[in-house]
Amino acid sequence: MAFIFHSFRTFFILLLTAAVAVSVIPTAHAQTAKARKGTVVANAAKERKANEANVRKGIAAFLGIPESMVQSVTLIPQGGLYEVVFDDGELFYTDKAVSFIILGNIVDVETRRNVTGERLEILSRIDFDSLPLEQAIERVNGNGQRVIVTFEDPNCGYCKHLGEELQKVKNVTIYTFLYPILSDDSVTKSRRIWCAKNRAATWTAWIVNGKAPEANNCDSTTIERNVELGRKLRVTSIPTLFFANGARIGGYRDASDLEQILAEISAEAGR
Repeated sequence: MAFIFHSFRTFFILLLTAAVAVSVIPTAHAQTAKARKGTVVANAAKERKANEANVRKGIAAFLGIPESMVQSVTLIPQGGLYEVVFDDGELFYTDKAVSFIILGNIVDVETRRNVTGERLEILSRIDFDSLPLEQAIERVNGNGQRVIVTFEDPNCGYCKHLGEELQKVKNVTIYTFLYPILSDDSVTKSRRIWCAKNRAATWTAWIVNGKAPEANNCDSTTIERNVELGRKLRVTSIPTLFFANGARIGGYRDASDLEQILAEISAEAGR
């Protein structure tokens, strides 16, 4: 009886050991496969970074500029191309050998997305909360819950049209940075408006009704700071508008367009 029990115990132990061994084999294979996959991914990432660095050097050499002027180089999913972005916001594409340069938009045929347009929109966004709003003229329509920031030159024709439309937008606070880049007279008018007792009323009287601002003296160095800020933000057209999500729009928009943009931003913020 003892012999039978001993044999049974031995058989059970061997069976258990075999079961453990069988279960360990696929686990070991899985771990090995995972390690190999990790190595492949790491090597691919290393190769991509090396290619991006080579593209940066190649572009800088081709254009004869410092590498620091190339803001970023990124491999994109479309066609094995590399997106090259400069510090002034300009964007184009090339291959890893920098054997050609593509200027223009890439459109994804399957999704019908303008890949370049979407990317430029993202690149043009700003850190809205960092804007020095104390350097802007503040106007409030209704409850002022929504926000628009504008960069405007007092002698800009489209800015005058925009001024009329902004009066129609409901429940919005408008911050206008005086950005005189068209002429010396623009600088003079900007200083007078900034030094007025009621800046908002004086700006509206000029930009909407054409009533010239009276001569006033004060510390108007804010105007120079605004010009410096606009250049830093790459504001090259007037008017330029910014919204609470950092999005930028260059050029005139009517009230209905602005209402739609503000509604979309509010919906986005509420998600």
